[in-house]
Amino acid sequence: MVEPLEDVFRREFGRCTATLIRVLGDVDLAEDAVAEAFAIASKRWPTDGTPQNPGGWITTTARNRALDRLRRESKRTDRYIAASRIDGNDVTPEHDPVRDDLDGLVEVISDDQLRLMFLCCHPALSADSQVALTLRLLGGLDVGEIARAFIVPEPTIAQRIVRAKRKLRDNNAPYRIPRAAELPDRLRFVLAAISLIYTEGHTATGGDDLTRSDLCAEAIRLARLLVDLMPDEAEATGLLALLILTDARRAARTADDGSLVRLADQNRSKWDRDLIAEGLDLVRACLRRNQPGPFQIQAAIAAVHADAQRYEDTDWGQILALYDHLHLLRPDSVTSLNRAVAIGEASGPVAGLEALRTIDPNRVEEYQPYHAARADLLVRSGRIEESIEAYERAIALTENQKERQFLERQLETARGDRSDDR
Repeated sequence: MVEPLEDVFRREFGRCTATLIRVLGDVDLAEDAVAEAFAIASKRWPTDGTPQNPGGWITTTARNRALDRLRRESKRTDRYIAASRIDGNDVTPEHDPVRDDLDGLVEVISDDQLRLMFLCCHPALSADSQVALTLRLLGGLDVGEIARAFIVPEPTIAQRIVRAKRKLRDNNAPYRIPRAAELPDRLRFVLAAISLIYTEGHTATGGDDLTRSDLCAEAIRLARLLVDLMPDEAEATGLLALLILTDARRAARTADDGSLVRLADQNRSKWDRDLIAEGLDLVRACLRRNQPGPFQIQAAIAAVHADAQRYEDTDWGQILALYDHLHLLRPDSVTSLNRAVAIGEASGPVAGLEALRTIDPNRVEEYQPYHAARADLLVRSGRIEESIEAYERAIALTENQKERQFLERQLETARGDRSDDR
């Protein structure tokens, strides 16, 4: 079976871009070259066939296109020299200042994508710009997917990415790779980027499938590399635990026809018990360190869910206590929403709706999970007319077909309940 080019793009874009940025030292040149390579592939592969190593083909083609551009611009500089060294084609002089600077981080981080994540999380950039740029270049997410993660309009994200790349170029940042001692200061932004890559894989922004397994797997791979690189960083361990415990439930999130199955209705025999055991061990390791951070607390919440043999056995009181702690450390809209849902489970839907009212409506007006959660709480509170409006708003904000179909079924049920009441 021939692998669709779209799937290759999703899997390889970040890896190929990371490699090209490393050797070229130019973010825009690398991104343009990889995009051009995929454009060439779209024309050649349908007739020539997909190469045995699609990622290698894209990287080599992108390297060649970048070299052609540099030749045309008559800039046989260190970037040209460094680019020529891929695949062992060494045409460098004895001293290569770009390579000398890169070598410092190569010794510390062997993975191109993880290495470039730390590069994108440059102190010259704002926190949001660091994460947005990382998601675009190395996570392979498009502007719409990133905008959803940040709960901001697409033009805002597009501007952040453009400004971030310009600032990196103006600061010669691609030539200044962080040393080992600088990595901890950038860690929280790298963790945030990996987490958001997984989030997009867990529930894709658009498309016909609920999940993107390639992004889930890549996020977990990067999280494992990060723990190996920085084993004393408790938050890195917490993130890995969170991703593993969440991924353990992935097989149960969809029915045989691919439709979404909510947590309360999942067949827990499909949960991956080996992953759960690994995740619980990591959570216990975090607890022993007694250095609680946001990802560790979220991992502990996932652990409580994993411990419950049935949905009815879930210790919502403990989950709520953990969300209270998380809210103190990270009082953002997403945390507030998840806390409100936990309150709705622990104390009833009316209490959950009261908690939702504390969230700034301007922050969540375009955030689909808010409207979906509110609709569910309204149904359970008997406020059917309001729930119908909330479901309609959630559906209008949903581009993932499986998620849309689930919400449409919930809407039809609510409309049926309204008819029954008349």
